[in-house]
Amino acid sequence: MNKKNNGTVRNTLYYVLVILAMVMVVYFFLGNGGNQTPEIEYSKFTEQLEEGEIKEFKVQPANGVYRITGEYNEEQKINNNNGLAVLGSTQSTTKRFTTIVLPNDSTLSEVTTLASEHSVKTSIEEESSSGIWLSLLISFLPLVIIIFFFYMMMGQQGGGGGGGGRVMNFGKSKAKEADKKANRVRFSDVAGAEEEKQELVEVVEFLKDPRRFSELGARIPAGVLLEGPPGTGKTLLAKAVAGEAGVPFYSISGSDFVEMFVGVGASRVRDLFETAKKNAPAIIFIDEIDAVGRQRGAGMGGGHDEREQTLNQLLVEMDGFGGNEGVIVIAATNRSDVLDPALLRPGRFDRQILVGRPDVKGREAILRVHARNKPLADDVDLKVVAQQTPGFAGAELENVLNEAALVAARRNKKKIDASDIDEAEDRVIAGPAKKDRVISKREREMVAYHEAGHTIVGLVLSRARVVHKVTIIPRGRAGGYMIALPKEDQMLMTKDDMFEQIVGLLGGRTAEEIIFNVQSTGASNDFEQATALARSMVTEYGMSDKLGPVQYEGNHQVFVGRDYGQTKAYSEQVAFEIDQEVRAILMNAHAKAREIIEEYSEQHKLIAEKLLEFETLDAKAIKSLFETGKMPEGSENSDFPSEKAQSFEEAKRALEAKDAEKQAEEKAEFEEAKDYFANIREESKADTDKDDSKE
Repeated sequence: MNKKNNGTVRNTLYYVLVILAMVMVVYFFLGNGGNQTPEIEYSKFTEQLEEGEIKEFKVQPANGVYRITGEYNEEQKINNNNGLAVLGSTQSTTKRFTTIVLPNDSTLSEVTTLASEHSVKTSIEEESSSGIWLSLLISFLPLVIIIFFFYMMMGQQGGGGGGGGRVMNFGKSKAKEADKKANRVRFSDVAGAEEEKQELVEVVEFLKDPRRFSELGARIPAGVLLEGPPGTGKTLLAKAVAGEAGVPFYSISGSDFVEMFVGVGASRVRDLFETAKKNAPAIIFIDEIDAVGRQRGAGMGGGHDEREQTLNQLLVEMDGFGGNEGVIVIAATNRSDVLDPALLRPGRFDRQILVGRPDVKGREAILRVHARNKPLADDVDLKVVAQQTPGFAGAELENVLNEAALVAARRNKKKIDASDIDEAEDRVIAGPAKKDRVISKREREMVAYHEAGHTIVGLVLSRARVVHKVTIIPRGRAGGYMIALPKEDQMLMTKDDMFEQIVGLLGGRTAEEIIFNVQSTGASNDFEQATALARSMVTEYGMSDKLGPVQYEGNHQVFVGRDYGQTKAYSEQVAFEIDQEVRAILMNAHAKAREIIEEYSEQHKLIAEKLLEFETLDAKAIKSLFETGKMPEGSENSDFPSEKAQSFEEAKRALEAKDAEKQAEEKAEFEEAKDYFANIREESKADTDKDDSKE
């Protein structure tokens, strides 16, 4: 409440000073506005008084002199030098004047005598007390304005802290205490991470009822580190802990510790833990901790690096000499490989929970959570959707259902059906379709045979993967694509599985060479993936007979601070042999792909021709074409005018026509109902008249 009142007073003072500053600017530059009162000399005043030009005047003491202000009988021309200097000297007319008279008897008697001789009305006024205050205001107001603006700037600079933005408040923590009423996320809203959820439930139970654990000699965990790929629900788990915990919960981002001033990060860490200790038991959540927790002393930067000071203070606060009873730190990161080892040891982060990508069961549970407020049609099976989205994280699954809802709304549907979800999956994987892109006939044929090559190889080598869909409609940067889904979630891949995957990737380029005898740039992404797979087989997984079961390259991401200056762990001769083995794997895969496409050339040509006709083939159509050579029954594409149109204007006209047709149908139904009720009224009236005639 005090903070709010301080903010109100501060804003009011700010606006008052701004208004005063504006008044002073007007006063200094524009004088007294349109009614200017020029100041004349005393000699000129007496001269005009003798000539009878003055109508009346008044005398008022002011700061030790007499100020005379009066009015002429007729308007006088004056040179206006009192305005803005940039406007120069201008002439204007006025009926008023002012002059200053020395406070002696001879001068006053002279003025009084001249006024009585020429019948000029004269009045005397008391000295005004506002003059001294106005002069003081003019003198000190600029200084007050400078001090106030300096105060405001300092308050803004330190405003991120917990102290309401007071001056020099840089070292205050930016952590925010979770609002239990605003945060409605609970553990029931987190699906697909049951084991991870159980670990955090235990932490919350420890804080709520510590005696059950302390009786067995258990120590409260100092910290829990949530690590895993982006979008897997690490921050969502922390929100659920905040919603479930009956203790204060402080959340802060790792980047909030970093500031332009040296030492601010460490100061904010101290302030954050002091606040949490005062309200213990409490939970601190640090999101993206890798912003401050990266390895120290890696040869990049000096020992007095600001980030290292912040990390040192964090290490001390979590498990230092002073102790840290009753405060649990939960942190989240997707780069645990770059964190400092001292941060990961027991006593600081006792538990390191991997929040990985969900399996098919977890994906189904996540889809059910996000489908609670969405009307789904009867043909939507979330179990099938989960099977069609291998490798999707929780955020991507939520995005699929959201895109499906948007697609259904665009198609003027009341419920989300399977075709909407299928379109949403394509949008999330490759982006929106670009149906209005102009493509030459030859390029279109090359894309069709290219994707048909991928499809044929995928159909023949179907031990681990099943062809789900193939299309030649451009999406994103792809001119077309084929989706092959695994038959089941695989945690491990064999050498044969990886080789089949490489053969499938090279099927497109091989088809181009066989049919058109050309090599196009459309296979660049295929080569990128195939080369990465082949290289990992040789250097990481030991799948080369020539080089043996040796790991030459790790599977971690490069961290410059750690890997800077390190040489490769193998000789130039081994590097040459690695390149030879990678090339041999790719050449063998290319030969295998050529063998398959030449063997099934008729099916390859048929699928390519149907792609040119229908543009998209699903798993049912592909299987039917491969086995029977015919399209399955009822395979007509659904027609949505807004998506089939070639431009925005055509799409707009198509939707307007559809809306007009819908309104016409509603109007016809209304007229029909109106006639129906009119007939009923006439029949009831006729029956009433018949009864009256009988009586």
